[in-house]
Amino acid sequence: MKHRHSRNRRMDRIGAALVAVAALWCGGFLWFVDEVPRSNEDQTTHTDAIVVLTGGRDRLTTGLDLLEAGLSQRLFISGVYKGVDLAEILYLGRGHPGLKDAVVLGYAADDTVGNAVETADWAREQNLRSLRLVTGAYHMPRALAEFRHALPGVRLVAHPVFPNQVKSREWWRWPGTATLLATEYSKYLAAITRHWFLPRKAAP
Repeated sequence: MKHRHSRNRRMDRIGAALVAVAALWCGGFLWFVDEVPRSNEDQTTHTDAIVVLTGGRDRLTTGLDLLEAGLSQRLFISGVYKGVDLAEILYLGRGHPGLKDAVVLGYAADDTVGNAVETADWAREQNLRSLRLVTGAYHMPRALAEFRHALPGVRLVAHPVFPNQVKSREWWRWPGTATLLATEYSKYLAAITRHWFLPRKAAP
């Protein structure tokens, strides 16, 4: 009987701990959703380069439009698929033929961590001090976390894009968007946790 009561108390403690973890996750998730950008707050600051993280045509066209608008003199596209060349990139980006000399393609990255590392290597080679980061709004918090870790001392200007299929308003009504945000939040938590245990790169 005593052993059974001890086991029940242990199960109660485990259950309470799981409920507490779930409550913390849910509270953090609501904070994360509130942190996802809903607009572009800075559309005028000039930076040393514009960086586009591949993952949608909207990101590419936005990066090229920003370059054409004169917000920087160079554009780095990180995570380009092997075999895709600059001509294809410019075609997908509605042409912009006069910009080809200002565009650099990065083929080394397979994920957001790779994007940050690949961009950091290039930025150090070019001695860059500021970057405008173009990616999906839902992806921006994690992208900024990875880039800040890989590039301490470099100013980052967030420039989110807003894919039509991601319903940022009343996201709870859209199962696909809710799942995407929950997955992105879990990846964000994993990134933050990993950064606690890994030293930052040296500032350029």
